[in-house]
Amino acid sequence: MVDSAIRNHSVGRRRQRKNAKQMSEINVTPFVDVMMVLLIIFMVAAPLLTVGVPVSLPKTAASALPDAQEEPLTITITADGELQIQASVVDPEELIMRLRAIAVERVTDQVYLRADGSVPYEFVMQVMGALNAGGFSNIGLVTDGGGPRFDQTKE
Repeated sequence: MVDSAIRNHSVGRRRQRKNAKQMSEINVTPFVDVMMVLLIIFMVAAPLLTVGVPVSLPKTAASALPDAQEEPLTITITADGELQIQASVVDPEELIMRLRAIAVERVTDQVYLRADGSVPYEFVMQVMGALNAGGFSNIGLVTDGGGPRFDQTKE
């Protein structure tokens, strides 16, 4: 009797398989799982790919920065390497001390850096480091407009 019950059960399974319709739907659950993992990876990795300081070199087609609440602080590096805060000449050794004193009085930490195109890149980066050490982390590089673009046109 047990033998016949097992046979009937297995015969029923065979019939069920023969009569069952095949599923024509795609199982999207593994696809969604993979996409969610990729999304999380890109969300974590994207902030690491951004550059800390936006860089605009002389003669670019970049647009102007928006107007500020107060008169912008401007640091200028002349062709002969002289540093100026607004219109006053500053010794490079006194730059950080002067910037810290100015940062206490200002509302924003925004500063504009103007550098002659002939100034070595290393010196410009040293001044940017001094600006950061002096309390100014929002540095905008001032350029002349109308420079070449990557698509070889001028504005």
